[in-house]
Amino acid sequence: MRPTSSESTTSASRQQGRQVMSEYDPIESTPTSPEAEKELRLWATILHLSLLAGLVIPFGGLLVPVVIYFVKKDDVPGLEPHWHVVLNWLLSALIYAVICFVLMILLIGFILIWALGLLALIFPIIGAIKANDGEVWSYPLSIRFFGRE
Repeated sequence: MRPTSSESTTSASRQQGRQVMSEYDPIESTPTSPEAEKELRLWATILHLSLLAGLVIPFGGLLVPVVIYFVKKDDVPGLEPHWHVVLNWLLSALIYAVICFVLMILLIGFILIWALGLLALIFPIIGAIKANDGEVWSYPLSIRFFGRE
């Protein structure tokens, strides 16, 4: 059986070291228009700052980012990497908080929980500033559960 012209073009391109993307390849879509880029920056900034909702609403820092992502994920292409950063930090901070509470037996946990609280205030602000500049910023000390780099 002889390959069709599109099959031979695809295999020839791959042989030359170029990757040919089809509409079914799992690639991350990024905004192409200035309006879409502006909307991505806005929602990425809001997503990072939504971590601070826990300062006002109990469990808001956990629930608000989840709601924002699941409501906007289809409308705002390119939001997923920011979601991965935020989710990784949420899970990491939860793990660090549990460790701090265990270490309170040794009294060092009291100092560490204050440091964690300070980081939980600073990192989302820096992430929001970077997102507003069009950059995906991985929070330091964040364990990578989701996403790729």
